[in-house]
Amino acid sequence: MAQWNPSDENFMREALSLAAEAGAAGEVPVGAVVVDEGRVVGRGYNRPITSKDPSAHAEIVALREAAAALGNYRLPGCELYVTLEPCAMCVGAMVHARLARVVYGARDPKTGACGSIVDLPGISHWNHHGAFEGGLLETECGEILKGFFGARRR
Repeated sequence: MAQWNPSDENFMREALSLAAEAGAAGEVPVGAVVVDEGRVVGRGYNRPITSKDPSAHAEIVALREAAAALGNYRLPGCELYVTLEPCAMCVGAMVHARLARVVYGARDPKTGACGSIVDLPGISHWNHHGAFEGGLLETECGEILKGFFGARRR
């Protein structure tokens, strides 16, 4: 189990706030932030429905904003915090961005690509290997999703 520090929790709580915005917009409630040297440089929440863009996952939105803010598509030294285990598309983008670290909250047994259905970060042939760590505020991150899908089923 990873050791979390207070700033890890603060950044994940910001991602949870963004996830709530996604849920309020009728999107699956996932939020993400990109951090560079302790400063948030990219924020995103799921918006594929409202933007009519299948790639508009929270992580991709946050990566795009961070890349624009830093003036580079590569984000070495940056960390990304996301409330749900990333999918294959997002892991690929994170590896190409050369993130130093990815921290996620809840596991995703349907599309999670960090060990749940496949472990893409574990592929030894990648040209870049950042750290991928899961379970930070896992209960809170899972509850926002359970609440959203529970309400939709009712």
